[in-house]
Amino acid sequence: MLRRTAAVFAWLAASVALSVTTGCGSAPDPTPAAANTASQPLAAAPPKAAARPRIVALGDSLTAGLGLPADEAYPFLLQQRVDASGFNYEVVNAGVSGDTSAGGLSRLDWALDGDVRVLIVALGGNDALRALPAAELKQNLSRIIEQAQARRIAVVLAGMEAPPNFGRDYLVTFHQVYPSLASQYHVALVPFLLQGVAGDVALNQRDGIHPTAQGARIVADNVWTTLKPILEQQHQPTRKEGPAGS
Repeated sequence: MLRRTAAVFAWLAASVALSVTTGCGSAPDPTPAAANTASQPLAAAPPKAAARPRIVALGDSLTAGLGLPADEAYPFLLQQRVDASGFNYEVVNAGVSGDTSAGGLSRLDWALDGDVRVLIVALGGNDALRALPAAELKQNLSRIIEQAQARRIAVVLAGMEAPPNFGRDYLVTFHQVYPSLASQYHVALVPFLLQGVAGDVALNQRDGIHPTAQGARIVADNVWTTLKPILEQQHQPTRKEGPAGS
């Protein structure tokens, strides 16, 4: 574990948590005056497609795909894998740049709106970069998991690592949060979200923190390895019990 943490130090120590400002898009053109449209027949609204059950990725800028087009962020890539495997789910990117575990918890009700079947919890990177107490991280993640499980939502917990410059005790305590919670709540664990990506210059953007498009594909693979068996389990047909005594 320590060897892996040393390998990702370049990623974690490259910057403190980033905050981004999103600009508002331009407003749409005003609608034509009523005098010009009153005589126009109203077109029938197209039938609404049935909403699919959801897989929600709750995370920070690594999930939001900071620095990448929307279709190169790992949640979008997960959607491609879901579709290619024949599963009928919509993957929702609920990543917010700069978010800590506390921030994710504060918007959990919004993230779990609708028919959510799986919640991917990918938080903790900003907690680590700000050296926030590991006990707070554990408490926040616990509450997220508990609220999801209360709604019968399967949880995938994605692990993160802390930078070693905060000391060995913090490093070890932070690392242990994720496997400890996975064991306590019996949830699926991605040991390290950025496995195979962190610390590799070729797979990270110039800030040394956020994956390139190629790196995001590896992150998607890391999550998919854990997510796919859950989707397969949810799609197993329910066994019908035979008559008593048969």
